[in-house]
Amino acid sequence: MTTETVRIGIAGINGRVGRLLREEVAAGGGSLAGGTARDAQAASGAASGAASGQFATLGELAPRCDVVIDFTHAATVRAHAAILAEAGVAWVLGTTGLSDEDLDAVQAAARRIPVVHAANYSPGVTLVTRLARQMAAALPSAAYDAEILEMHHRQKVDAPSGTALAIGQAVADGRGIDFASHVEDARTGHTGPRRADAIGFAVLRGGQIVGEHTLTFTSAAEQITLAHRSFDRRIYATGAVRAALWLRGRTPGLYDMEDVLGLRAP
Repeated sequence: MTTETVRIGIAGINGRVGRLLREEVAAGGGSLAGGTARDAQAASGAASGAASGQFATLGELAPRCDVVIDFTHAATVRAHAAILAEAGVAWVLGTTGLSDEDLDAVQAAARRIPVVHAANYSPGVTLVTRLARQMAAALPSAAYDAEILEMHHRQKVDAPSGTALAIGQAVADGRGIDFASHVEDARTGHTGPRRADAIGFAVLRGGQIVGEHTLTFTSAAEQITLAHRSFDRRIYATGAVRAALWLRGRTPGLYDMEDVLGLRAP
């Protein structure tokens, strides 16, 4: 089936990313099935919702979609997982700040539907994360300290960012260590010397910075820096639509942007 027939729904169609997604669905060759909106209560229901293209609930939107793109809020993830799994609708999830319970719900949904879940849909960030894993495997923690610095706009509510955490997880994977037990994300007062195997985080907030992430590996003799800067949120929308089109016809499972970009070994 051609990509032109893929019906894509947008959760939060009037949000900052949702508005960009509307444009990118058409640019990517998909078909916009509609979206959910906070102010769609008056348009709720099959007839009025279909006419306006906006629905009050995901349950109303889902039957009209092959794939739903969701950049809404962590508080909606468990409900959305259940709705889309029941409807048999594929899911592109870009929400960050998920709890363990949220992640369990995503994994449960992925046993019934194909799901792409990524902290960041930028191809550049995907490659940075992949390189972080490879570099961490080659640069031992006893000699190279791994530190991650991220900066975002003042409205961002979670810290460190989901992308920073994904980069940190990649470092841990490359080194074959448990990520959670090696995180250092709060340093104040007399902290003592840095742990040799720590993965450090620093967070900056200000203005309207879209997103900046820097990973450094520093030894006594050298420093290697990997950095990515986002200038426009559209890159996330473009990547999410690419993921939505890629999902068409996939078997149930949990995928990420490395799968979408064809970076996984066969």
